[in-house]
Amino acid sequence: MKADIERILIARGAISDRVRTLGEAISQSLEELDKEEEIVLVAVMTGALIFVADLMRYLPMKIRIQLMTASSYVGKSTKSNNDLTLGKLPDVTGRHVLLVDDILDSGKTLTRIRRELEELDPKSIQSCVLLRKKLESAMDVPCEHIGFEIEDEFVVGYGLDYDGYYRNYPDIGVINP
Repeated sequence: MKADIERILIARGAISDRVRTLGEAISQSLEELDKEEEIVLVAVMTGALIFVADLMRYLPMKIRIQLMTASSYVGKSTKSNNDLTLGKLPDVTGRHVLLVDDILDSGKTLTRIRRELEELDPKSIQSCVLLRKKLESAMDVPCEHIGFEIEDEFVVGYGLDYDGYYRNYPDIGVINP
């Protein structure tokens, strides 16, 4: 697996530190909520799996986790096929929502999911991504919490994959497809 990684972009220690500070920032932004109100954490699978598992440990409030799927990459491709498929939307009506995804690049996934969740009339909605690419399309998408800004490179590790592999790589690296 290591032979396929061109270079490490973000080391596991830096990821861990940033996830902790993101959790603290999110907690602070939700501080004004009634302590009895729960947060529905909507995790976009499968890429956000590891990120969500680590992030939620730093959120000291009542959390209900809802998983949903979204896919626009098929097979051995490093480019989106622009055909976004969404799984079932969770029930967020009247609830505070934290939408968590692994990477914001074209912006289509986060924009569509957020729009569809907003149609379900939540009390509030915030988005959080581990990575945002420095692309105009990504910069134009509302996102309250961003882990790292990266160049437009295809990355794997820490939940991100190439053809279903490398999700277990502990760092975020640029791959040689």
